[in-house]
Amino acid sequence: MVCQVFIGEKVPERTAIRRVLVVDDSRLQRRILAASLKKFGYDISEAGTGAEALELCKAMSPDLIISDWIMPGMNGLEFCREFRRLPREAYGYFILLTSKSDKSDIASGLDAGADDFLTKPVNSDELRARIAAGDRILRMERELNEKNRLIQSTLEELQSVYDALDKDLQEARHLQQSLVSERYRDLGPAEVSLILRSSGHVGGDLVGTYPINGQRIGLYGIDVSGHGISSALMTARLAGYLSPSHEQNIAMRKTDTGLFVPRPPSETISDLNQLILNELETEHYFTLLLADVDLSSGHVVFAQAGHPCPALQKANGQVEMKGSGGLPVGLIDGANYEDTEFTMSAGDRLMIHSDGVTECADPEGRILDDGGLSKILRSLHQTKGVSCLESLIWRMSEYAGDQKFSDDVSAILLEFKTG
Repeated sequence: MVCQVFIGEKVPERTAIRRVLVVDDSRLQRRILAASLKKFGYDISEAGTGAEALELCKAMSPDLIISDWIMPGMNGLEFCREFRRLPREAYGYFILLTSKSDKSDIASGLDAGADDFLTKPVNSDELRARIAAGDRILRMERELNEKNRLIQSTLEELQSVYDALDKDLQEARHLQQSLVSERYRDLGPAEVSLILRSSGHVGGDLVGTYPINGQRIGLYGIDVSGHGISSALMTARLAGYLSPSHEQNIAMRKTDTGLFVPRPPSETISDLNQLILNELETEHYFTLLLADVDLSSGHVVFAQAGHPCPALQKANGQVEMKGSGGLPVGLIDGANYEDTEFTMSAGDRLMIHSDGVTECADPEGRILDDGGLSKILRSLHQTKGVSCLESLIWRMSEYAGDQKFSDDVSAILLEFKTG
């Protein structure tokens, strides 16, 4: 077997091939190949058998192997198979030296894991070209590995950031839920129940109550545009404007005598609209329903600002929607709002809800709407308080075919007692 010596420059600094293992049972052929490769600056190791070469591969992890096919004991094909089974951080390029030219032999070599072939006697120019091709492949493989390592490192950092953010959002969710401090209150002549379910960690819905005097109570439902952190912060700000403290509540005014009295809901919403437009630098707008309820007489005065019409369910189970809509708060300067009045009787109940209820969609995209809500309320006529609201959520889940809603869901249920 003859291997011709070739002349060339030193190995470029960016080459991926540094360590080369020459495997041949002929010492002469190994020395000829090794001498040729050393002129290019490669770090050369030699092995006379496949078994010896395999041990060297375990110890020094060569970048390139040039192995004879025909060897006693473990031949080049068997050695290649065993080499591919070794655990490695980087790919090793494998060239088989052979006098075989049959296509089935070449296929066998490729199946065993060989990357390329050189026909003996080896031509120096061809050897150099085959090594250059292998080097390009290894450089691409190592560049890809480096990019993958960078991606993995970035993903780990992002996961760490996400975990910290998720923890903060979980805490923010608890804080937002705490704004609905009481899910149920017995008011004497009536009972009020509240529910708040955000579609994400935090949301833009909020429901609440505040005392007006010993016989009157204020109710509100808010739905801020969006569902994220900024929406949740906006709901917290709005909750402050409708605080149980009369001094801070925009829906109350102080008389000359120092007493606090309620303002008409429409007037309160109108002023709130101007406040949002003139003083708060925000792109958010929100819908609002604000109600003033006289518990002694059952008289209700409310105003809507784009919020869904509340559902009044009479003692006999029949449901009717009240109000006419109105413009959301924070959209149009000088928007006007109207008060709507009606009187509730013993056994009647009023539901104030966000559009996450009526716009709940089934798998075909058909929304629940007022008609669907009325049907659910009639079926839950005998179910009271928080249980009624929880049952409403369950019915909505059945309708949507999913327990996770695409929008926030909130509601207040005011129920006058029967006696």
